[in-house]
Amino acid sequence: VGCDTYAYLNGVLNGEPFSIGCLSKCTNNTHNIVNGTCSGIECCQIDIPTGLRDINFATYSFNSHKEVWSVNPCSFAFIIQRDEFNFSSAYLTSLQSNRTLPMVLDWAISTETCEVALNKGNYICGANSNCSNPTNGSGYRCKCKEGYEGNPYLEEGCQGAGIGLIVMFVCCSWLYLIIKKRNLIKLKEKFFKQNGGLVLQYQLSRQENSTENAKIFTIEELKKATDNYDETLIIGRGGFGTVYKGLLSDDRIVAIKKSKMIDQSQIEQFINEVVVLSQINHRNVVKLLGCCLETSVPLLVYEFIANGTLFEYIHNESKVSTLSWEICLRIATETAEALSYLHSAASTPIIHRDVKSSNILLDSSYTAKVSDFGASRLIPLDQIEVATMVQGTIGYLDPEYLHTSQLTEKSDVYSFGVVLVELLTGRKALSFDKPEMERSLVTYFLLSLKENRLFEVLGKHIAKEGNAEQLKEVAILAKKCLKLKGEDRPTMKEVATELEGLRKMEKHSWVNFDSNSDEIKHLLAETSNSGNYDVRNKSIGVYDSVKDHVILDFDNGR
Repeated sequence: VGCDTYAYLNGVLNGEPFSIGCLSKCTNNTHNIVNGTCSGIECCQIDIPTGLRDINFATYSFNSHKEVWSVNPCSFAFIIQRDEFNFSSAYLTSLQSNRTLPMVLDWAISTETCEVALNKGNYICGANSNCSNPTNGSGYRCKCKEGYEGNPYLEEGCQGAGIGLIVMFVCCSWLYLIIKKRNLIKLKEKFFKQNGGLVLQYQLSRQENSTENAKIFTIEELKKATDNYDETLIIGRGGFGTVYKGLLSDDRIVAIKKSKMIDQSQIEQFINEVVVLSQINHRNVVKLLGCCLETSVPLLVYEFIANGTLFEYIHNESKVSTLSWEICLRIATETAEALSYLHSAASTPIIHRDVKSSNILLDSSYTAKVSDFGASRLIPLDQIEVATMVQGTIGYLDPEYLHTSQLTEKSDVYSFGVVLVELLTGRKALSFDKPEMERSLVTYFLLSLKENRLFEVLGKHIAKEGNAEQLKEVAILAKKCLKLKGEDRPTMKEVATELEGLRKMEKHSWVNFDSNSDEIKHLLAETSNSGNYDVRNKSIGVYDSVKDHVILDFDNGR
């Protein structure tokens, strides 16, 4: 660009020296100046030949700018991308202020074509790439195939776009898992504190020398033990939760109780009972091994008792014949001894709160094992599945508790009396499919005693196998346990002692049944406070009122 200017390019083309140039002059006739063109007046341009190498260029003046107009004190020469420069006469004075102009570097590999380089073995395009020969020079270029991205001149430079997505997905998943793991850790810590974990840790630390301490299990230990709570390992299910069979890392088989909800107001008392119950070591009490507090509701871990529940044997026709009267009496005695131990011999007196046949487990030798003691501390009183808002199971509930809402050791005595009647009769505590007069087992049984029809209501195999006088004595004991007022009932220690005596009565020649026959008849016929309370009508009224609202927990395994 200029009025006294020429410029040329020097280089090598096809192996030979090569030069090319153009000149630019100005005239006094401004009509000859055409903006937008470089035809030699004030501006000229040339194309760089394809294949020109080792380029250098220079600009010169014909007359050393002696005849140059004042409007063009300088000459300019530059390399620029085609179509990026649009000449204007104003550039004669202003171009010097534009110090940057666009230029394209067009390059290629070597001076050989794709085919020649491939045949020679010096071909450098990587996998998943294509080779192309440039149209404006020698050599060749590489480009990733469609669907691939990266550097085509590297051996593995072109990667599938899908791989990038996979990498991104893996990274996002990894980040998600880390965040999820952190949240789970925080949640477990929250539940642990909420469920009294710190209190339990403190109490256990004060008893370091005890070998009977409860263990605090982690949620991971119990998930592994139950194969993540596999449904095939469920051994009991009821209104308040589910019981799983599990295998601990030390190969101990355990029963893990997973409740549905919890009463937070009872947490501190629950923790205290866990400590006490874990120290109980009685042959007829299911051992509480520990608990897990890292879930919304604490999980309880018990020793596993393999032979099922007493309920299953009493009310299953295929199993009922397995229990002879002798075994039934022994089970009753062992259960009474266990409850007596909980009431008086344990370091802290414990009320079971839910004595029933489905909470009495049997081992392989049909030894009784009392379970689920104290666990009702976890059950909120406002649970909608129990409209009576009481602790226990309908049919076994102490009627005095229904009136006073006060649980005592005598409440367990009443519930045990119902279990005794179950053993004698083979009937369920509540049977809504029976006639109205027979729905409540307690009412039906007491009425039968009043009418001297005991042997009509006994189970067939019990009546056949049992000693008649012995059966009467057990019936009398059951009746004592079912007294309406707790103060009129015997203690569990007295019940256990009497049952043990009945077991031994046939072994001693000095026992004279005949001398007691009149007293037995009188006791069998005696009503149960009939003047103060109509058992037949009012008991049925209580049970019927909850018929449509109570989920009966009769088939719970554990």
